[in-house]
Amino acid sequence: MPSVRLRDWTRPAGPVQPVEIALRLTLVELLLRPMGPWFVRAFMLLLAMLGLVSGPVLGAPVTWLTLTALVAARLVADWPLPDNHIYLLAYWCLSAAIALGLADPSRALARSARLLIGLAFAFAVFWKAVLSPDYLDGRFFAVTLLTDDRFADAVMMFGGLNEKQLADSREYLTPLPAGAELLDPRRLDLTPRFQVLVHTATWGGLALEAAISAFWLLPAARGWLAIARHSTLLLFCLGTYAFAPVAGFGWLLLVMGMATCAPDEVRLRGFYVATFGIVLLYAEIPWTSLVMDSLGR
Repeated sequence: MPSVRLRDWTRPAGPVQPVEIALRLTLVELLLRPMGPWFVRAFMLLLAMLGLVSGPVLGAPVTWLTLTALVAARLVADWPLPDNHIYLLAYWCLSAAIALGLADPSRALARSARLLIGLAFAFAVFWKAVLSPDYLDGRFFAVTLLTDDRFADAVMMFGGLNEKQLADSREYLTPLPAGAELLDPRRLDLTPRFQVLVHTATWGGLALEAAISAFWLLPAARGWLAIARHSTLLLFCLGTYAFAPVAGFGWLLLVMGMATCAPDEVRLRGFYVATFGIVLLYAEIPWTSLVMDSLGR
């Protein structure tokens, strides 16, 4: 009887294409974050499940055309409320359908992924730096961090506010009825740490997004440029989605980044898969609450 060695259990049976992993993780995202009205959600869940268990379904252009139509139906049904990344998801599914119908799907999908990432961040930078004065002066992050319950633990942990200061800040930002005035005007009492948090999120995020846009819109990146391209995107996902409650956006960026990996870039592909898992843990485990509880609030 032949002996069985450890490496026989850990060695892959054959090469796995980055495109296949990216498409499968896209379907995992659809299963983790089902969307739209029931008739859209039902067909999307079933098709995602079939694509995960069946190679022919996964690689069929009609599968991704159908998913494109379902995501588009969700956009129409929820108009004008869908998150920004749902539009990007529709473009991504359409890109997959087109690429799978071409002679070299890996190259076609990698090019589409690179352009989608670069343009998404370019438009984000344009909106924040040119069209939104309330972003550059810090108002956007200050109000969001103070008023959104999902950031409460992070604000207390990194901004140095206690529960009373946070409650008082929310009361200050609550608009009064039309024509009403307070006898004793409220005062917004913010800590220096909170101001540093706001400025870091504002300008650090803008600089990182600008760098990602520039690196990913370059037609070719080798050497340190290739390292910068992937490392900035991975850093953005690791930092942003530790706090931002939109894990689906992070997963989508990661699967698109993974689709640009060459077949021999196994380690880089592993970084993308690992980051996908970390963002999953961010979304499902309230780590800021756990840390705050361990510190006694």
